[in-house]
Amino acid sequence: MRKPNYDKFPYVAVPGGENACVAGWDAIATRLQQAIAKQNKAKLVLVVECYTGVDETQLLAELKSRLKPALVVDARESLLSPDKIDALVEPFLGGNDPVFGFLSGLKLPEFFDAERLWYYRTQVEKVTEGLVLVVGCGARLVADGDILVYADLARWEAQLRYRRNEISNLGVENRTLAANLQYKRAFFVDWRVCDRWKRPLIAQWDFVLDTNNPCEPKLADGEAVRQGLRHAVTRPFRVVPFFDPAPWGGQWMKEFCDLDRSAKNYGWCFDGVPEENSLLLGFGAARVEIPSIDLVFDQPRALLGEKVHARFGDEFPIRFDFLDTMGGGNLSFQVHPLTEYIQQHFGMHYTQDESYYMLDAGPDASVYLGLKTGVEPTAMIRDLEIAQAGGTPFPAEKHSNKIPAKKHDHFLIPAGTVHCSGAESMVLEISATPYIFTFKLWDWARLGLDGKPRPIYLEHGAANIDWSRTTEWTQRNLVNCFEPVASGDGWREERTGLHEREFIETRRHWFTKTVPHDTRGGVHMLNLVEGEEALVESPTGAFEQFIVHYAETFIVPAAVGKYTIRPHGPSVGRECATMLAFVRT
Repeated sequence: MRKPNYDKFPYVAVPGGENACVAGWDAIATRLQQAIAKQNKAKLVLVVECYTGVDETQLLAELKSRLKPALVVDARESLLSPDKIDALVEPFLGGNDPVFGFLSGLKLPEFFDAERLWYYRTQVEKVTEGLVLVVGCGARLVADGDILVYADLARWEAQLRYRRNEISNLGVENRTLAANLQYKRAFFVDWRVCDRWKRPLIAQWDFVLDTNNPCEPKLADGEAVRQGLRHAVTRPFRVVPFFDPAPWGGQWMKEFCDLDRSAKNYGWCFDGVPEENSLLLGFGAARVEIPSIDLVFDQPRALLGEKVHARFGDEFPIRFDFLDTMGGGNLSFQVHPLTEYIQQHFGMHYTQDESYYMLDAGPDASVYLGLKTGVEPTAMIRDLEIAQAGGTPFPAEKHSNKIPAKKHDHFLIPAGTVHCSGAESMVLEISATPYIFTFKLWDWARLGLDGKPRPIYLEHGAANIDWSRTTEWTQRNLVNCFEPVASGDGWREERTGLHEREFIETRRHWFTKTVPHDTRGGVHMLNLVEGEEALVESPTGAFEQFIVHYAETFIVPAAVGKYTIRPHGPSVGRECATMLAFVRT
């Protein structure tokens, strides 16, 4: 059996940060008391600003019992009533749609009652001596404060808490609502609102409170966290992957990523999605988890590069993830929205173009891609409607090309192309970031993990299918469009896509020796798709050596410039390969 070497908890070691973090509520209180004493003020206001999903009740109770403040203000008391907040966000939730809404442009102050805010501000001002503690999402609206603590939470942890009915959406009490509806509200409203509020505060953080593990909270010095963010963009790094089961999930990741063998399956792995993943900062032996989007917010130009930043702002436009159907089933037969459609209907300014790179494949692996020549749109939609109504199952092979797939094949999927990976496939999905916008057309008459049918979107899907992408066009434009680009001593480079309608370019490098790379001012995202281990180095020693293992995704910030990759450890003397993605500029 192969010994797994996939690192599930990669981190960025922060130079000189050995004493910058403490763990546990007692140690946190002591560190805060030291900071309070250092201010040497008769009255001091400690503001603990919270990201949505943080357990504010626990946080307030733990700090109140230890710090003994003269006044405690719970920012939630200044919020609008839940019914008013529901009315405020309703236009962005798409009615009864269980998945889709419209990206909100709301700002956090709009969730608060002006009179209540004024009242609590005056209460803070009345205190003349002692500690004032203000806690909650929007605490900074109540008082600027003398010390600012930011309590952060990873989006993945928030999703798990939704599933366990532990937390509610911003400003309301709805923890018993279905988790998928809480997630939708967070995706379209809460996270957008709180991210807008967070961005300018990063530069002002005195401390960062990691609340992802309720049993072991951690407090890090704000400047040390910012130093960690600045350090991260000078070197290659990885974000923290997370894994999730799926109705079609497989067994491959259990072995290669060393996951729980007793789990039924794992279908998804987000291995390179900064909008969703976490970033671990290493302060000596301590690890502080923050959302990796914080890095995009704080260091967008150094991370993305000037041209990419000019086009996308502080968004990370590329994502890598895994789709495991080895020993599982087909993905849903689906299509992604065209650019104009996603702009008009969902408020996104670019769409989910993507590709499937076959990291591994069984002997019967296949991909459904594009339409068969001569397909009749009306007949295909009718067959989909009949299948969805419980009639004859949709004859996918009658309407779509079923293409055999093998390891290292690359299938390009510009928006508007019907597609799905079949069973016995291990897909590295390389795509633009808006991953939530998938119009399922057919799901093989199966139920979701919750025992309910998964949502099907025939109306949306039919409006976005490009009916010109038939067999000949698909084979010519979307299947293994490999083109030699360059070569050198012990390496060769191939262009593998993506399609001209997609803004992402992909390159594959095969190598037995050192391969030269250059970000040329734009961010790189890579995965080691062949070989046990490789070493990423700076030709000038600008960053410490970085080891990457098989199937691991890593990011090389634009600011890095030139770097090299070569086989390492057990891969020395063997051929390795990386898949590289970057934004065409």
